[in-house]
Amino acid sequence: MVEAFAVASGKGGTGKTTSTLALGMALAERYDVTVIDADTGMANLLFHAGLDDADVTLHDLLVAERDVPIEAAVYDRFGMSVVPCGTSLTAFEEADPGRLREVVAELAAGTDVLLLDSPAALGSKSAVLPVVLADRVVVVLQPTVPSLSDGLKVQEYARSYGTETAGVLFNRVRPDEDVESIAEQAARYFGGTTLASVPESDAVRAARRAGEPLLAHAPRDPAADAFHEAAANLD
Repeated sequence: MVEAFAVASGKGGTGKTTSTLALGMALAERYDVTVIDADTGMANLLFHAGLDDADVTLHDLLVAERDVPIEAAVYDRFGMSVVPCGTSLTAFEEADPGRLREVVAELAAGTDVLLLDSPAALGSKSAVLPVVLADRVVVVLQPTVPSLSDGLKVQEYARSYGTETAGVLFNRVRPDEDVESIAEQAARYFGGTTLASVPESDAVRAARRAGEPLLAHAPRDPAADAFHEAAANLD
């Protein structure tokens, strides 16, 4: 039975897309995994996955007038099925976010785990939709009180639509940051567990420049180890 996870943060800059692909690669060692860039307005997963020249993207599937088969937007990358979203403003304006539901439903029929890279801001119905379509949400945070507050907003949205919290992932953690204190607060407020604490890493930026997910570019980096830990802690 498929389980769909929305990977969300409530703000930009937390490394949400990096986390989505890293979790996907780690989970793909045990499951069939499909990753969808559901951030139709500010997509960037295609750059992380080396798909910036993709001919067909999620945008094409969300335009009612285009008769595009879903499989045309699915690319086999790094042991996963990846559905990138385009970056064209015109394509974004033509796309109907409401069609995402049927796209997700069809893709879910052929996979074990579905990861939805969600928009950073939840200011519109289309931005909330990936969280609504998921079974559970992975909340990506930095170990700060403001980031924790943003994550709680994501959880509030999710729970209002019946989507529970799978866990909290602390990302881009610097050595001088007090993760334990923030993690204690997160444990009180969030329904899921703390999945892992991922250290800030130069390898993440190098992977982005190379157009590869972190686990493909630097599989032995401490950040990659932490993402493996997070995947293992997902129930």
